[in-house]
Amino acid sequence: MKAIVYEEYGAPDVIELREVEKPVPADDELLVRVRAASVNPVDWHMLIGMPYLVRLVAGLRRPKDTRLGSDFAGIVESVGSNVTQFRPGDEVFGIGDGALAEYVCVREGRAVVRKPENVTFEEAGAVGVAALTALQGLRDKGHLEQGQRVLINGASGGVGTFAVQIAKSFGADVAGVCSTQNVEKARALGADRVIDYTRADFTKNGHRYDVMLDIGGTRSWRECKRALDDTGILVAVGGPKTNRLVGPLGRRLGQRLLSILGSRKAVFFIAKPEKADLLALSELLETGKVKPFVERTYDLGDAADAFRYLGTGHAQGKLVVTV
Repeated sequence: MKAIVYEEYGAPDVIELREVEKPVPADDELLVRVRAASVNPVDWHMLIGMPYLVRLVAGLRRPKDTRLGSDFAGIVESVGSNVTQFRPGDEVFGIGDGALAEYVCVREGRAVVRKPENVTFEEAGAVGVAALTALQGLRDKGHLEQGQRVLINGASGGVGTFAVQIAKSFGADVAGVCSTQNVEKARALGADRVIDYTRADFTKNGHRYDVMLDIGGTRSWRECKRALDDTGILVAVGGPKTNRLVGPLGRRLGQRLLSILGSRKAVFFIAKPEKADLLALSELLETGKVKPFVERTYDLGDAADAFRYLGTGHAQGKLVVTV
C-alpha cells in the first residue's frame, strides 16, 4: 500500500510517499481502507520534532514511528476474530496512528465509530483531534453550561470552527475572535457576536465571559483575566511556538500557576481519543448541529503541500488529504 513516511525530523520536504507493507488487523482490530485523513498541529510537531519536548516520546534523534497522521475516515475492509461491533463495508471515522495511508488498523475499543450517512468522508476525516479538543475543552475543562457566555479566541481555525458550533449546541452565548476576512464565516458557524482582532481588543471592551477557549495563546494571563467573569475559566489549547524546548507549555504553565490563588482559573490540556466522545460528536454531525469546515483538500501524494500550508499558521478550518 501507499503511505506517507518520514525518517528524519524536518520541513515537509522530508516527507515521502512510499510503498509499505499493508497492515494485518489483530484479533481486536479493524482494517480500514482510508478515504480521507486530515493534518493537525500535533502532526506538524511530530514532523519537525519541535519543541524538543516531543522527542522524548517520538524519538530523540529520529522518529521511532515513521508514519504520520491520526484523523481518518474510510470503509472497514476486514476485522479481527474478536471484533463484534463492526463488519466489512461499514463506513467509519476516528483516530489511528499512521492515518496518512491507504490503510490503517485501529482497535475496536478505541477511537473509531460509524460515520453518519449525511456526512462525507472528507468531512468525517476532518473531525478527530480538532473536534475532540473543542468538545473536551468546553465540556470537561470549561464546564460550559446552557446560557453561559463563552469566548472562542481563534474561532476560524480547525479547533475554533468546531468550538463555535459545539458551544452553540450546548445553548451557550458565543463570541468568536478572528481576523477581518473570517468574520462572516464565524457568524455563519453560529457565533452570536464576532470580534475582529485587527480592529478591537476583546480584553478591553468590557465584556466578561464564563469560559474562554484560547487557541491562539498570544495573550498574557493578566490580559485574559480582564475578559473573564469573577469565577471564569480560561481553557488553553496550544499556544506560541517561540520556545524551542517546551513550546507553548511554558506560557501555559505560567498562566496556571498565576491563577491558583485567584477566583479565576486557567487550565491547559491535550485532548484524549475517547470513543464515547466520538459517539457524541457523531450525534452532533448526524443532527446537523456541527458541520466540519474543510478549507482545502489534497491528494495523498501532495500531503507535503498540506503540511507546508499548515506550517504557515494561516490555515483556516481543516486541511484534508483524500486517499
